[in-house]
Amino acid sequence: MGKVYLVGAGPGDPELLTVKAVRLLANADVVLHDALVSPAILALVNPKATVFDIGKRCGAKLLTQAEINALLIAYVQTSGTVIRLKGGDPSIFGRSGEELSALNEAGVEFEIVPGITTAIAAAASAQISLTDRRYASAITLMTAHRGRDEDAVEWDRLVTSGATIVIYMPGKDYRDISVQLQRAGLASDTPCVVVSHASQQDEQKLYTSLDALSRATALPAPSLLIVGRCASALERVEPQFLSLGTHRINGFEKEIF
Repeated sequence: MGKVYLVGAGPGDPELLTVKAVRLLANADVVLHDALVSPAILALVNPKATVFDIGKRCGAKLLTQAEINALLIAYVQTSGTVIRLKGGDPSIFGRSGEELSALNEAGVEFEIVPGITTAIAAAASAQISLTDRRYASAITLMTAHRGRDEDAVEWDRLVTSGATIVIYMPGKDYRDISVQLQRAGLASDTPCVVVSHASQQDEQKLYTSLDALSRATALPAPSLLIVGRCASALERVEPQFLSLGTHRINGFEKEIF
């Protein structure tokens, strides 16, 4: 029996892959990848490997989660290196938990190879700090899409926590998120930024406020919404040069920066 690697493909830019991920892809026997994995990353896969696209498109799943679990177990019994390639980081909204449980129950050896989650890539593209100490000392990662058996989002607790809120998969209509956060007590002028296709060539960004967000046209999926004072476009101004004082150089007074 071989080994299954749950590998994070990052946000899409192949240069943001870990060295370990690149090595594993180059030596893979089987790769089962999500729809969000970019063609540039798939180009790094061993050309002799068996590659399956098992992602969902427009909400339609090619395979159920149970079928994906069964494929992983079936292939690892006859192949050396089986890679489950996931967009972003495998442990962040990647359904890894269900796959890990299935692999554990089948007695399959596995390893998780982390990747850059989209929240970090989006913040880098937006040139903001998610934990800017002037505004927030914590981050809340959440998704607008929840499982059928899960409770509704506790918006009040999100707002009172004071954390920067990062919402994966905000959907095609931002109005509900905007209304819910304002009802929970978040100020209408709270800065927001939406990042679409973070780190990729077709990346788009929208800097706005929580109130204006409800009227904004949604950017193409996959996208991510950051809500908090750190997300202000005003923080992205030209750096202010700090004077180190006036010094005498070669007989002349000069201000040093």
